[in-house]
Amino acid sequence: MKIGIPKEIKANEHRVSLTPAGAAALLASGHSVLIESGAGQGSGFSDADYRTVGATIVADATQVWTASDLIVKVKEPIASEWPNIRAGQVIFTYFHFAASEALTRAHLNSGAVCIAYETVALPNRDLPLLTPMSEVAGRMAVQEGAKYLERLYGGRGILLGGVPGVPPAKVLILGGGTVGVNAAKMAAGLGAQVIILDVSLERLRYLSDVMPANVQLILSNRHNLMLQLADADLVIGAVLIPGGLTPKLIRHDDLSLMRKGAVLVDVAIDQGGCFETSHPTTHQDPTYIVDGIVHYAVANMPGGLPMTATLALTNATFPYIQQLADLGYQKALKSNPALLQGLNIWHGIVTHMKVAEAFGLAYHSAKTCIE
Repeated sequence: MKIGIPKEIKANEHRVSLTPAGAAALLASGHSVLIESGAGQGSGFSDADYRTVGATIVADATQVWTASDLIVKVKEPIASEWPNIRAGQVIFTYFHFAASEALTRAHLNSGAVCIAYETVALPNRDLPLLTPMSEVAGRMAVQEGAKYLERLYGGRGILLGGVPGVPPAKVLILGGGTVGVNAAKMAAGLGAQVIILDVSLERLRYLSDVMPANVQLILSNRHNLMLQLADADLVIGAVLIPGGLTPKLIRHDDLSLMRKGAVLVDVAIDQGGCFETSHPTTHQDPTYIVDGIVHYAVANMPGGLPMTATLALTNATFPYIQQLADLGYQKALKSNPALLQGLNIWHGIVTHMKVAEAFGLAYHSAKTCIE
């Protein structure tokens, strides 16, 4: 199979979807690998690194898209890439379709087969390709939140962990999943007062056994959220509805309850965001202020730490890439139920219910489509 790795062109996205080691393994299996020149540079991999293992370096993205049966990316194709997509081509990447009707319709119209990292799901409902980036984003959310609490950026001017004689900041985390747990570990390690809200009592019971003493666990409902929001210094939105839009847990009017200079970090922005006042930002221009509250809503947070993020991501994605290449996409989807869960669009048909619901589109079972 011909596998193409175009350079990521989303703003400030420096990750790459395949390492030289991954390219070497695919080549050893008899596949060909085309890498756009400079694709790995942001993650510390030169064109020479790929050439050394036998990959073909091509000058521009059009060549990669034209020649490849399987396109492997990190982030969803942006509008300038859409004309390159052809019918029957397989695209394997983070899509987050439910957050963009234009993106969804463009890929429906293309006739491509779109497999989304974020909805690949194991029988126990774990999301193996979302987990590594959720780990990075959760930890990064605390780093970024701590920085934007500085007065220079419009924050309250409070140190997350405090100092002897001065209390620490209060960090409120909405959601006790992978993002929330990693954020809590980081914030607690810095000495902050940490609160996790989650709707699942079972999850809270589990977290009570693994979280340090400075992390409190509270059932999430509107009343408890408003109580905790009033004196929170940093709020991290870590809510996930796999494949679907996230609910708006904090409304615009709720900002009036908060301390001026508090910071909201919306890790859920890829799926529409969990704050009503959120809109996507970039690493180059990451924040804005609404009613005195600093908002950070970078849509590709791990892209700011590409050396760590690329290795974490490709460790998880490579076995699926290998399977798609070795078996072909139809046999791979039939033989791997987890990969089948990742199928969002099949030759102009929506095969993920949450995507169909988001835009009132017809839904067809992925299993039915491939049989």
